[in-house]
Amino acid sequence: MDVELGQLRALAAAVGAGTLESAARQLHVTPSAVSQRLKALEAATGRVLLVRSKPVRVTPSGAAVLRLARQVELLAADTARELETESGPGGRPTVPIAVNADSLATWLLPALAPLASDYCLDLHSTDQEHTSGLLRDGTVMAAVTAEAEAVPGCRVVRLGAMRYRPMATAAFAGEWFPDGMAADVLSAAPVVVFDRKDDLQHAYLQRKGASQPPIHYVPSSTDYLRAVRLGLGWGMVPDLQLTGTGPGELVELDPDGATDVVLHWQQWRLVSPALDRVADAVREAARRQLD
Repeated sequence: MDVELGQLRALAAAVGAGTLESAARQLHVTPSAVSQRLKALEAATGRVLLVRSKPVRVTPSGAAVLRLARQVELLAADTARELETESGPGGRPTVPIAVNADSLATWLLPALAPLASDYCLDLHSTDQEHTSGLLRDGTVMAAVTAEAEAVPGCRVVRLGAMRYRPMATAAFAGEWFPDGMAADVLSAAPVVVFDRKDDLQHAYLQRKGASQPPIHYVPSSTDYLRAVRLGLGWGMVPDLQLTGTGPGELVELDPDGATDVVLHWQQWRLVSPALDRVADAVREAARRQLD
């Protein structure tokens, strides 16, 4: 397979930007030039790599070539930095990372902040059960994920556990659970769920033998906590988010209902100073913040 760097950059830009027009602006070329490079890349690989939808998306073959494109981009940026030449905006390598929203809202950003002067961080937020999918399709180079089994081409280390507890306001608990969290009451009491990929609350309900209650979906980690604090319903709240809240603002509904979500760091098997520095920062922060 004989491919050119410009062709790989066109593929990465098209997927990252979502359209050929946006990719062209990013690469400072015409949309026609981007299209020609992509056609040449598909001819060189003998595969259809992109579905020309809006946004564009990679085919299974395209995901493999996209991983190559991301790896080449990072290695080129690392080398350029080592040679003290410019590579992209500000001469900074871009490191795309998938991370679950609760980690992003609590312990991860402070860990990455010291690296912001050296690298451009491209953070993709999704549920911890699904971040590894972004590794598989080449969207990101590393992920904070609940998946312990290494994604092909990646290495994995355990970071630690985030503990979640069923919480609500005292007023909500008094109204709905004055006699405890019985299955029939749980089946009627409103619950706050992050999004339709979030199964923490559903797993708890299943353990208690409850059926599905009324659900409020709040797909933002900060706003999720706010929704529980405003009394929209009860929810599984991570201990790290409770730091700094006023005493008695939320009450724990079930002392035996805590759930630990074990997180792992997965990254491509790639020798890259940029990726390794990010990994070191993430692991050190996890060592201090997670169980």
